[in-house]
Amino acid sequence: MKTEPVFVYGTLRRGASNHSRMAGAEYVGGGTVAGRIHYIDSHPAFVYPALVCGGDSRVVGELFLVEDTKHLAQLDLFEGINAGSPEADEYRRIKVEVRMDSGESRLAWVWEWAGELGDSRVLEGGDWLAFSKDC
Repeated sequence: MKTEPVFVYGTLRRGASNHSRMAGAEYVGGGTVAGRIHYIDSHPAFVYPALVCGGDSRVVGELFLVEDTKHLAQLDLFEGINAGSPEADEYRRIKVEVRMDSGESRLAWVWEWAGELGDSRVLEGGDWLAFSKDC
Protein backbone atom coordinates (compact mmCIF):
# COMPACT_ATOMS: atom_id res chain seq x y z
CA MET A 1 0.00 0.00 0.00
CA LYS A 2 1.35 3.38 -1.00
CA THR A 3 1.25 6.10 1.64
CA GLU A 4 1.46 9.88 1.57
CA PRO A 5 2.84 12.12 4.35
CA VAL A 6 0.45 14.71 5.76
CA PHE A 7 1.17 17.41 8.32
CA VAL A 8 -1.72 18.34 10.60
CA TYR A 9 -1.62 21.44 12.79
CA GLY A 10 -5.14 21.97 14.09
CA THR A 11 -8.24 19.92 14.84
CA LEU A 12 -6.79 16.75 13.24
CA ARG A 13 -3.92 16.52 15.75
CA ARG A 14 -3.83 13.91 18.49
CA GLY A 15 -6.05 15.07 21.34
CA ALA A 16 -7.98 17.53 19.17
CA SER A 17 -11.66 17.50 18.25
CA ASN A 18 -11.35 15.89 14.79
CA HIS A 19 -8.45 13.52 15.40
CA SER A 20 -10.79 10.55 14.87
CA ARG A 21 -10.56 11.38 11.14
CA MET A 22 -6.91 10.25 11.32
CA ALA A 23 -7.91 6.69 12.34
CA GLY A 24 -5.74 4.21 10.47
CA ALA A 25 -2.98 6.75 9.77
CA GLU A 26 0.51 6.07 11.05
CA TYR A 27 1.87 8.71 13.44
CA VAL A 28 5.46 9.60 12.46
CA GLY A 29 6.26 12.39 14.93
CA GLY A 30 6.02 16.02 15.85
CA GLY A 31 7.40 18.89 13.84
CA THR A 32 6.90 22.41 12.57
CA VAL A 33 6.32 24.20 9.27
CA ALA A 34 7.09 27.78 8.28
CA GLY A 35 3.97 29.88 8.65
CA ARG A 36 1.45 31.26 11.06
CA ILE A 37 -1.99 30.25 12.24
CA HIS A 38 -4.88 32.63 12.08
CA TYR A 39 -7.93 31.70 14.03
CA ILE A 40 -11.18 32.04 12.21
CA ASP A 41 -14.21 32.78 14.36
CA SER A 42 -16.77 33.75 11.73
CA HIS A 43 -19.19 31.11 13.01
CA PRO A 44 -20.51 31.80 16.53
CA ALA A 45 -20.45 28.14 17.59
CA PHE A 46 -16.78 27.36 16.92
CA VAL A 47 -13.31 28.64 16.15
CA TYR A 48 -10.94 26.90 13.75
CA PRO A 49 -7.34 27.27 12.54
CA ALA A 50 -6.18 28.71 9.23
CA LEU A 51 -2.55 28.07 8.28
CA VAL A 52 -0.80 30.60 6.06
CA CYS A 53 2.53 29.14 4.92
CA GLY A 54 5.84 30.99 4.71
CA GLY A 55 7.78 33.53 6.71
CA ASP A 56 9.96 33.23 9.80
CA SER A 57 7.36 31.95 12.27
CA ARG A 58 6.81 28.23 12.93
CA VAL A 59 3.56 26.29 13.30
CA VAL A 60 3.51 23.22 15.54
CA GLY A 61 1.95 19.99 14.32
CA GLU A 62 2.28 16.29 13.63
CA LEU A 63 3.32 14.21 10.65
CA PHE A 64 1.26 11.16 9.68
CA LEU A 65 1.36 8.67 6.84
CA VAL A 66 -2.04 8.06 5.22
CA GLU A 67 -3.22 5.76 2.47
CA ASP A 68 -2.81 7.95 -0.58
CA THR A 69 -6.04 7.17 -2.38
CA LYS A 70 -8.74 6.63 0.20
CA HIS A 71 -7.68 8.49 3.34
CA LEU A 72 -6.20 11.49 1.53
CA ALA A 73 -9.44 11.88 -0.44
CA GLN A 74 -11.47 11.71 2.78
CA LEU A 75 -9.31 14.40 4.39
CA ASP A 76 -9.68 16.58 1.28
CA LEU A 77 -13.47 16.31 1.58
CA PHE A 78 -13.28 17.19 5.27
CA GLU A 79 -11.31 20.33 4.34
CA GLY A 80 -13.86 21.19 1.64
CA ILE A 81 -11.82 20.08 -1.38
CA ASN A 82 -13.77 17.98 -3.90
CA ALA A 83 -12.21 15.42 -6.25
CA GLY A 84 -10.93 17.10 -9.38
CA SER A 85 -10.61 20.52 -7.76
CA PRO A 86 -7.18 21.64 -6.47
CA GLU A 87 -8.72 24.33 -4.25
CA ALA A 88 -11.82 25.03 -2.26
CA ASP A 89 -13.25 28.23 -0.86
CA GLU A 90 -11.30 27.88 2.38
CA TYR A 91 -8.40 25.42 2.04
CA ARG A 92 -6.03 24.09 -0.61
CA ARG A 93 -3.69 21.11 -0.24
CA ILE A 94 -0.02 21.87 -0.96
CA LYS A 95 3.36 20.25 -0.25
CA VAL A 96 5.56 21.91 2.36
CA GLU A 97 8.81 21.19 4.17
CA VAL A 98 8.31 19.85 7.68
CA ARG A 99 11.12 20.28 10.20
CA MET A 100 10.75 17.20 12.38
CA ASP A 101 11.48 17.35 16.11
CA SER A 102 14.20 14.77 15.38
CA GLY A 103 16.02 17.34 13.22
CA GLU A 104 15.32 15.79 9.81
CA SER A 105 13.28 17.53 7.12
CA ARG A 106 10.48 15.89 5.15
CA LEU A 107 8.03 17.01 2.50
CA ALA A 108 4.37 16.55 3.35
CA TRP A 109 0.91 17.61 2.30
CA VAL A 110 -0.75 20.32 4.36
CA TRP A 111 -4.09 22.10 4.07
CA GLU A 112 -3.33 25.80 3.74
CA TRP A 113 -5.94 28.53 4.12
CA ALA A 114 -7.09 29.84 0.74
CA GLY A 115 -10.03 31.93 1.97
CA GLU A 116 -10.32 35.50 3.10
CA LEU A 117 -8.62 36.29 6.40
CA GLY A 118 -10.83 39.29 7.13
CA ASP A 119 -10.27 40.47 10.69
CA SER A 120 -8.88 37.13 11.89
CA ARG A 121 -6.10 37.23 14.47
CA VAL A 122 -2.73 35.46 14.38
CA LEU A 123 -2.25 32.80 17.02
CA GLU A 124 0.98 33.66 18.83
CA GLY A 125 3.24 30.64 19.40
CA GLY A 126 1.80 28.66 16.48
CA ASP A 127 0.39 25.80 18.59
CA TRP A 128 -3.34 25.23 18.03
CA LEU A 129 -3.64 22.61 20.78
CA ALA A 130 -2.26 25.00 23.40
CA PHE A 131 -4.68 27.68 22.23
CA SER A 132 -7.79 25.48 21.88
CA LYS A 133 -7.43 24.09 25.40
CA ASP A 134 -7.85 27.65 26.67
CA CYS A 135 -11.07 28.23 24.67
